[in-house]
Amino acid sequence: MKRLLAITLALVMVFALVAACGDADVPAVTEPTPPPTVVETPEPEEEAPAPEETPAPAEVADVPELRIALIAHSPESILDDGSFNAGAWDGINQFIAEHGIPEANIDFFQPHDGTDDARIDLIENAIEDFGADVLVLPGFHFVNSLYRAQDYFPDTKFIFLDAVPAPEGGGDARTADNLVSILYAEHQSGFLAGYAAVMDGYRELGFIGGAAVPAVVRYGHGFLQGAERAAQELGLEEGEVNVRYTYVGGFAPDPAWETLASSWYAAGTEVIFVAAGGVLFSVIPAAEASDGLIIGVDVDQSGLSPDTIITSAMKELAVSVVDMLNAILDGTFPGGNVITYDASVYGVGLPMASSRFNNFTQAEYDALFAAVAAGGINISASLDMSDIELALVTVDEQ
Repeated sequence: MKRLLAITLALVMVFALVAACGDADVPAVTEPTPPPTVVETPEPEEEAPAPEETPAPAEVADVPELRIALIAHSPESILDDGSFNAGAWDGINQFIAEHGIPEANIDFFQPHDGTDDARIDLIENAIEDFGADVLVLPGFHFVNSLYRAQDYFPDTKFIFLDAVPAPEGGGDARTADNLVSILYAEHQSGFLAGYAAVMDGYRELGFIGGAAVPAVVRYGHGFLQGAERAAQELGLEEGEVNVRYTYVGGFAPDPAWETLASSWYAAGTEVIFVAAGGVLFSVIPAAEASDGLIIGVDVDQSGLSPDTIITSAMKELAVSVVDMLNAILDGTFPGGNVITYDASVYGVGLPMASSRFNNFTQAEYDALFAAVAAGGINISASLDMSDIELALVTVDEQ
């Protein structure tokens, strides 16, 4: 009996052990594969586009290496002149901003005096010391010095604004292959200003020009023709529009020009067109003290005296400078040529957005500008006053 019980217990233990071993083998065979979260890890794939979003090395490599200098014609010709230099400098800054060129690649140079030799020395300094590849030179003062400099420095590009190089003492003007001369249709811009002034209701006008050089003369003659055209369209009588007219012989501020402007305002002049660079800074206080008005020149000068400057006879200096710098980059620099920016290419005009007219409207301006641009209005560019046909406007030359 005891032996039977022992055998029975032994058999039970064997079966239990077998069952236990059988259960232990099941997980090893039927264990599922690791869960998907362990295998499906998309994070690295989401970070993959990062290299495509950082093309900085290629962009840096494409930045042009140009170094550009703006050259003043005299010690009095400051950078922030609110006129010619400022307009050209704006163009240079627009260009470097568009192409990612560092500001260290541009600079402004003033000569120690206003002679041609001093200007050539300054050009040489800008090239040799600053490393300028391109020189922008605003104003007729460079006519003689650039005639020589364009040959002295054949590997440098020159952008000459407002005149064409010519030999001292007279002779044929000439542009070398490394120089482009940019001219502007000042007679068109002056015409727009004179027309607008009379259409706006002004009858007593003034014109103060700097030196009687072609660009300034064209401004003045265009101004007279614009006033005449408006007087005709309004059906005014002869002598209803009067213009005091003078050239002061310079472009720098002087107390004498403030006295002159004050006397004109006191005599009844309502608005003076000042085409004389820094002379404007002498006319502004006269206008402010007399409740007089001013028409600016070259660029939008409204910010210089918002209470007195009603508009400006502009030429697109910045646009022309940007155009020529881009031409240097793309290999189409028109060296050896003289190019004129006129109304047909929006090279001149009035800044209507900042102008302060009472009666002259944007629609009237647009129609007038379109006619000028299309050549539908004959505006003489003659430098001879006798060629300017005036039937209604009287001119008091002083």
